Amino acid sequence: MEKAGQIAIDIYKVCETEKLKNDFAPKDQIKRAAFSISSNIAEGFEYNNNNEFVRFLKYAKGSAGELRSQLFILKELEIIENEFYNNKFSELNSLSGQLSSFIKYIKDYQNKIK
Repeated sequence: MEKAGQIAIDIYKVCETEKLKNDFAPKDQIKRAAFSISSNIAEGFEYNNNNEFVRFLKYAKGSAGELRSQLFILKELEIIENEFYNNKFSELNSLSGQLSSFIKYIKDYQNKIK
């Protein structure tokens, strides 16, 4: 969850740059997607139920994909820098992989205890 939180912080900071500061629609959308990743992980965990946790981990994974797509468009429009995009894209891919692995681990664990 720490990585998801750091991504949200980085997105928040880039939203305060000159090119995004007053472009409210994409700024708000990428903030929501970024915040949704860590929020869904935390919310799912709090249910203390593996099925619910998996459901929210899937939501977090979906938000990571959404954010990658949004950042790609902003990069192509030259609103964000290539370096920032490449860094966040890589981090989001890594996080998505970790979420997938964690989902698989929980499902495998559930199948073993049945």
